[in-house]
Amino acid sequence: MQLYLPIAEVSVNIFLILGLGGLVGVLSGMFGVGGGFLITPLLFFVGIPPAVAVATSTNQIVASSFSALLAHLKRRTVDLRMGTVLLIGGLVGSTLGLLIFNYLRSLGQVDLLVSLFYVVFLGIIGALMLVESLNAILKSRKPGARKTRKHHYWVHNLPLKVKFRVSGLYISVIPPLLVGVLVGILSAIMGVGGGFIMVPAMIYLLGMPTKVVIGTSLFQIIFVTAYTTMLHATTNYTVDIMLALLLIVGGVIGAQVGTRIGAKLKAESLRILLALLVLLVCGKLGLDLLLQPAELYSLKAAGDL
Repeated sequence: MQLYLPIAEVSVNIFLILGLGGLVGVLSGMFGVGGGFLITPLLFFVGIPPAVAVATSTNQIVASSFSALLAHLKRRTVDLRMGTVLLIGGLVGSTLGLLIFNYLRSLGQVDLLVSLFYVVFLGIIGALMLVESLNAILKSRKPGARKTRKHHYWVHNLPLKVKFRVSGLYISVIPPLLVGVLVGILSAIMGVGGGFIMVPAMIYLLGMPTKVVIGTSLFQIIFVTAYTTMLHATTNYTVDIMLALLLIVGGVIGAQVGTRIGAKLKAESLRILLALLVLLVCGKLGLDLLLQPAELYSLKAAGDL
């Protein structure tokens, strides 16, 4: 069943888009990520122009993240104070990111650079997460393995310390603010919630417990992606409402399923699955950049013919 998208100017299969939204919703509930790192490349693969995919995918991220957040609020696994600090940084970063996105678009290089951003960031984050998670599992299986104490890095010695009771932390607000700014920039440029950056940063940089990280990440993602969507809609006019609605319906349903699945898996298993998924998407995008397109064409001025 085909549907014509007026802003994207392409026809798509309705059930395919619903399925993509549902898949990303499951990931949102399981891993605490908005799923933009997956939904945006998938939209590229089905023929949606990159500028429209980036701007529209944030709608689906808001919906699936909100659905998953409700389940985490019931379990009281959301650190609202930490989420607010991350959110402040995220709003600043989103504004900066949109300025960068518009500049790249004016140069006519936004399609290539968005893909390059994905390959670089997904490759680095996925590899780091996979190595760390495998090491954690190997250590836990060693005879007589004991639970390691929390490490205190240089970031914990910075000024402006605040107590985050739900996370059990007493750290400076500077690192969470910087993480929020970075995630906001990526949200505007890449059409992602930034969970694939924020979740590892919250675990390994800030030292937050994994069970609290997922819900807190979703809290920040909702507001940053909603703000980013508004900026794209009012400045670039690249948000396709019909595409967004299909993704939202699938995402909301999938998020509830993902939350139930995630509650039954161990933290280390969740991190490995997320790392493998990130690397898989990275590999597909990298191949698309390196391989020769199926159809080659050139544009010539009328006088050159």
